[in-house]
Amino acid sequence: MTAYAIAQVHSVEFGPDIVEYLQRIDATLDPFDGRFLIHGDRIETVEGTWGQDLILIEFPDHQRLRAWYDSPAYQEILPLRTRHMTADVVFARGVPAGYRGADALKH
Repeated sequence: MTAYAIAQVHSVEFGPDIVEYLQRIDATLDPFDGRFLIHGDRIETVEGTWGQDLILIEFPDHQRLRAWYDSPAYQEILPLRTRHMTADVVFARGVPAGYRGADALKH
């Protein structure tokens, strides 16, 4: 089942480390079939509060998402981001095709 890495970005100190991170991240995603669905676009907050930007990366399943995040290639570049960005990052599993809101009542 599809899984997602989601980041709510609060602040970014843009500089050489962030540039390098952005130049290298795609190569870390490719072996795990990860792809950006949303990357840093300003969002429209209609309820509650939210950070500055949203990043959404899709993976075919949770195992590949975890394998990407834990991979030596990603772990090598992770400090380039974490030293210069404040963000909340979560992993979430998608729902199957045809899922309906009332399906949550079945659990």
